[in-house]
Amino acid sequence: MFKRISLFLLTNILVIVTIGIVASVLGVNRYIDESGINFGSLLAFSAIIGFTGSIISLLISKQMAKWVMGVQVIDPNNPHLESYEQWLVQEVHDLAREAGISKMPQVGIYNSPEVNAFATGPSKNNSLVAVSTGLLERMDKDAVSGVLSHEIAHVANGDMVTMTLLQGVINTFVVFLSRVIAYIASTFVREEVAGIVHFVVMIILDILLSILGSLVVMAFSRYREYRADEAGARLGGRDKMIYALESLRQAVDMDLVDDSQKAATDFWLSSTK
Repeated sequence: MFKRISLFLLTNILVIVTIGIVASVLGVNRYIDESGINFGSLLAFSAIIGFTGSIISLLISKQMAKWVMGVQVIDPNNPHLESYEQWLVQEVHDLAREAGISKMPQVGIYNSPEVNAFATGPSKNNSLVAVSTGLLERMDKDAVSGVLSHEIAHVANGDMVTMTLLQGVINTFVVFLSRVIAYIASTFVREEVAGIVHFVVMIILDILLSILGSLVVMAFSRYREYRADEAGARLGGRDKMIYALESLRQAVDMDLVDDSQKAATDFWLSSTK
């Protein structure tokens, strides 16, 4: 469930740093004039870079997930599908229709012993729902259905788009602050090395501040996980959701899921009692 967040954040950091480097190499620093920093121009520049980075991360999120996680997309028109593949596609599509999604998500499986699943994509009508082999091997159909309803809730709620907007705001502040601090740092060194100092400090701060900003996005994501559990319970049934979460807790005890997923599972289960 947290795979898509980590992948999105990593992609975003790489995109922001890359754009920053390209902009610097091309001399796109019109926010600096004879009197120093023009903060209005810098803020506009930061917003353009920040939201461009988050939007690019969103647009390539589905393809990146397939590539990084090794997701094998199931072709629903393949007459030679295994029975579990047929059931998985049908279950995802049924839940998607129930959630009011007009274009069915792609369904995929990736090889991992972890009991996990994730949903990603630039919009609810261009999405991917993927499950691990570990989840299919260790959970029965009711538990898997509960997990799938949670992921479809993410898609229906547009959580990736909402997170993109939040990430865009954070990116704006990251770009703004890194360049202000880099400019200040460059004024303390000799003029002949000021440009190099500005560039190096800027890149380092882009990375460090992006990592700090990711904590805010992760906190927001945690909140959206709880909301997806609630929406998934309405979508697929409260009993299935509780059963799925209890199955996840058992997997946690066997160290088959990560600690962040354990925290979300424990919170939701405690709130249903």
